[in-house]
Amino acid sequence: MKKFKTVEEYIAAQPSSVRSGLKKLRSTIKKNAPGADEVISYGMPGFKFHGMLVWYAAASEHFGLYPMRSGIKAFEKELEKYSTSAGTVRFPFGKPLPEKLIASIIKFRVKENLAKAQLKKPKKKK
Repeated sequence: MKKFKTVEEYIAAQPSSVRSGLKKLRSTIKKNAPGADEVISYGMPGFKFHGMLVWYAAASEHFGLYPMRSGIKAFEKELEKYSTSAGTVRFPFGKPLPEKLIASIIKFRVKENLAKAQLKKPKKKK
């Protein structure tokens, strides 16, 4: 597996036919996770926000979105028409990306990570 240093490098290395889809995924995630940091993790682009938020990638026949198990579980009904597994949803090439659904999943993950971060904060002594 090639080691990518930046998201731009990752996208540029993909076939031209999938670059616009990756850019759309990236912008949808960015817009719905303000303040999240872009990273390359496990060789894929992703975003961190109070911990790992989500990864995304291009595979041979689909775009993968990796919003953790909770992100899949919370949207089981809406994701029925897509191939999913424990922490993965696959959006087939050649079909429009469901941007509203992706936005909802990202917003859910942001809230989830914020809640976890609040639980980890030390309690102030009186």
